[in-house]
Amino acid sequence: MSVPAMPSGSAAPPGQPRKAATAAWIGSALEYYDFFIYGSAAALIFPEVFFDESDPATATLLSLATFGVAYAARPVGALVLGHFGDKLGRKKIMVFTLMLMGLSTFLIGCLPTRDQVGGLAPVLLVLCRVLQGISAAGEQASANSMTLEHAPPDRRGFFTSFTLSGTQGGQLLATLVFIPVAAMPEDQLLSWGWRLPFWLSVAVAVVGWVIRRKLDETPAFAQQAAEDGVARMPLVVLLREHWADVLRVIAGALVASVSTIFTVWALAYATSDAVGMSRTAMLWVGALANVVALAAIPLWATLSDRIGRRPVFLIGAAGSAVTMFLYLWAVSTGSYPLTFLTGIVCFGVVYSAANGVWPAFYGEMFTTRVRLSGVAVGTQIGFAAAGFAVTFAAQIAGPGGDDWSAVALFTAALCVPPVIAAVSARETHRVPTESLGERAGLGAAQPEKVTA
Repeated sequence: MSVPAMPSGSAAPPGQPRKAATAAWIGSALEYYDFFIYGSAAALIFPEVFFDESDPATATLLSLATFGVAYAARPVGALVLGHFGDKLGRKKIMVFTLMLMGLSTFLIGCLPTRDQVGGLAPVLLVLCRVLQGISAAGEQASANSMTLEHAPPDRRGFFTSFTLSGTQGGQLLATLVFIPVAAMPEDQLLSWGWRLPFWLSVAVAVVGWVIRRKLDETPAFAQQAAEDGVARMPLVVLLREHWADVLRVIAGALVASVSTIFTVWALAYATSDAVGMSRTAMLWVGALANVVALAAIPLWATLSDRIGRRPVFLIGAAGSAVTMFLYLWAVSTGSYPLTFLTGIVCFGVVYSAANGVWPAFYGEMFTTRVRLSGVAVGTQIGFAAAGFAVTFAAQIAGPGGDDWSAVALFTAALCVPPVIAAVSARETHRVPTESLGERAGLGAAQPEKVTA
């Protein structure tokens, strides 16, 4: 392995922090466009295309379960991509994950339906979804590490938030693409219209590759590799010396349940016979909430650079537990104004506090040599639980799928571990970048040097 050497104490070249943040934003937006169009399709289209239409409730449950399959694959992807990201560098993983996501998403658009190949159709769908999950496992962790290690020490929260702003941008793009698709005549929608958003992933992959291949490796990683070498087994070092912080990140990542319940379960519930709201209107709720989130995320992150990561994260985690009650109640009334208002407050404003600050909050818990592994493994295990929260919510909602209060309580319960994780964590917003992770006992530890 060859890593570009960099003198001790070197900083990112002028303009490189902004370039890294921009690449993280655009790459994450393009990558999560692919990831989130699956969520919309799983709620609105796939129950009729890939599963048995004779039992709509079971078909919806199975379709939402395939959404969660990618989250189950993400911990496996995190173990592999985290290992190579801390050995080979952040840039290589960022390029690889984007190409894998583009390919797997394009293939979903090419799959035969249940009417064409029977039970093989959902099997192929699950396989493609697994590839999406593996890709997503390394995307955010590599982009977060790239931006954090390029960022000025006093603005790490702001610059790392671009990764999550990009994620919201991708979700917004996916929603806007699905709005005209969902409005198509039923026969066209179910025969070929649903495939169009997935085929667009080819353009997604090309654009992302052009942007990311021009990035420089981070000064922190290059310096670590040149002076001390990289650890032969980053995961071993991580679990030996940072196990407590890995557990904190796992617990903190459960806050993503708010996103999956909002994006998938609430959409399926609102458009079900129990409520009867239109697909297009509910897609617009998500679109407008994401527009607000695009502005709120960097503002919350900037606030965390001033007052700390913990208080801002706590606002997002605890506040989401309350506002999800209001949102699901509003949906249950069938009132469009209430649904729009509470959806924007819950997802666009309050949830953005936790969502915007966690890239810096989690990344600052680890040293350079295990940062990508630590963030990848911790978040993806937590995100796996959050992904299957949709499936559990569909069961908790009862046979009719209309017990919204039980789902709200379930979501609130999943916000408790993130609160505990934040309360027990160190405050790191004023710690110099080169000293991050040392309080965990890593300051005196020396990695095994690897030069090959």
